[in-house]
Amino acid sequence: MCVAICEERVEAGLRAATQRRIAAHPRYPQIVLVSALFGLLSVNITFTIFNVALVSIANDLHTTQNTLTWAITGPLLIVGVAAPIFGKLGDLRGHRKLFLLGLSGAFLSAILVAASWSVGSLIGARLLSGFEGASTTVTSWALLFRVFPPEDRTKVMGWWSLIGAGGPVIGVAIGSPVIQAFGWRWIFIVQAPLILLAIVVNALVLPETEPQPGQRFDIAGAVLLASGVGALLFGLNKGTEWGWSSPGVVVPLLLCPAALAAFAAVEFRVSDPLFRLEWFGRRNFTMPCIANLLLNFAYMGGFFLTPLMLERAFGYGEARAGILQIARPLAFSIAAPVAGYLAVKTGERAAAVTGSAVVMMSMLVFGVLEPSASVLLVIGALALSGLGNGIGSPSISASVANSVEIEHMGSASAALQLASQVGVVAGIQIMETVQVARQESAGVLGSFHDAYLVAAGAAALGILASAFIRRTARRELPTLAVEAMVG
Repeated sequence: MCVAICEERVEAGLRAATQRRIAAHPRYPQIVLVSALFGLLSVNITFTIFNVALVSIANDLHTTQNTLTWAITGPLLIVGVAAPIFGKLGDLRGHRKLFLLGLSGAFLSAILVAASWSVGSLIGARLLSGFEGASTTVTSWALLFRVFPPEDRTKVMGWWSLIGAGGPVIGVAIGSPVIQAFGWRWIFIVQAPLILLAIVVNALVLPETEPQPGQRFDIAGAVLLASGVGALLFGLNKGTEWGWSSPGVVVPLLLCPAALAAFAAVEFRVSDPLFRLEWFGRRNFTMPCIANLLLNFAYMGGFFLTPLMLERAFGYGEARAGILQIARPLAFSIAAPVAGYLAVKTGERAAAVTGSAVVMMSMLVFGVLEPSASVLLVIGALALSGLGNGIGSPSISASVANSVEIEHMGSASAALQLASQVGVVAGIQIMETVQVARQESAGVLGSFHDAYLVAAGAAALGILASAFIRRTARRELPTLAVEAMVG
C-alpha cells in the first residue's frame, strides 16, 4: 500500500515538473495553441468522412440513409444545446478539465462507432460526439483567449479556423482510400489512438483556468435555455421532413419563445446567471453573434444544397460533386490564418463586412449558375464561399471574446457557438424548404436558384450586422500568469 502511494506521488511530481518546464518556455502560448489544435484535429478529422461513408454504413448495418441522417444532424443539435452548459461549467470549474473530458468522450465515441452493431448503437455513439464537440469547442476558445492578449486573438482564431475547416478535408483525403481498402470502421479505429495521444499531450501542456469558488451553477437557467434552443433546433430540423404545419414541428417552435422568455426572467433574478444579459447591450457582443448566425446560415445552407444541385440540376455524379465540395473548406482553411493577421491592421469590422460580402457574392453566383457553366466557375463559386467565411470568422470570434471579462470566456464562447449552430440548422432547413416548395413552379434549377437567393439575403443582413462591430482597442487585458496556469 505504501509503495503504491509513493509511486503515485512520484508520478504526480514528475508530471508537475514536466508541466512547469513547458510553462517556463518563452513560447508557451504558441505551445498551448499547437497542443489545443492537435486535440481539435484528432476529433474533427472524421466529421466529413462520415457523410462520405453513409452508403457503406447503411449497407453494413442494414438500414436506410434517411435513418442514418440522425447520426449527422443529432450531434449538431446536441452541440447547440450543450455548449452554454459546458461554457459556464468551464468558467466555474476550469476549462482544462472539460477539454480533457471532451477528448475522452471523443475517444469513447470513436470506439463505440467502430464497434457499432446496429443503427441504434451507432446513432447513440454519434450523439455522444455532440457532447464532446460542445465541450472541446467552447473550452478551447476560452483557454486560448486567456493565454493570448486581445491584439493576438484574431490571429489565434485564424489558426483555429484552419483546423476547424481543414481537418475534415484531411479526413476525406486520407479516409476515402481507407474505406475502399478496409471498410468504414477502420476510420474510427485509427482515430482512437490519435485522440489518446492528444489527451496525453494536452494533459501535459494545457493551462488550468482558475475556478470561481462560491458561485453556483444556474440549473434553472440551463434547463430553460436547453429547452428553448433544443425546441427551436428540433423544429427547424424536422420542418422539411414532417411539414411546417405538423404538430411535431409547430409545438416545439411555439415552445421556444416561451422557454426563452422564462430563461430571461430567471437570469434577471439569479446572482450567477448562465449568460449575463447585460452583454446583449454591448455592440461587440451582440452584433458579432448575429453576424455569425447569418454567415453560417448562408455558408452551411449552401454547403448542404450545392451537391444536390450539381447532381440533380447539372447532372454531375456523386463522386464528382463530392470532390468539388472540397474547394469550399480548403479555401476557408487557407484564408482564415491570413485574414487573422490582416485583421490586426484593418480591424475586425472591415474583416467581418468583407467576409459576409464575399459569401453573399458566392450565393449570388450560385443563384444564376447554369448547367453549361465550366467546372472552374463552379469551383470558383465554392471557393468564394469558403474564402468569405475564412475572412470573417476569426474577427467575429475575437470581437466577442474581447467584449467580455476574462473570467467569462467560456460563457461568451458558448454564446457564439450557440449562434453558429442555430445558423447552421436554420440555413440547411430553410434553404431546403425553399428549394422543395419552389420546385413545381420554378423547375429543378430555378428552385435551387431561389434557395441561394434567400442565402444571399441572409449574408446581406450579415454585412449590416458586421458594420456595427467596433474595432477592438489595442490594449492589454489581464491574462493568467504562467504560474497560475499550470494545473
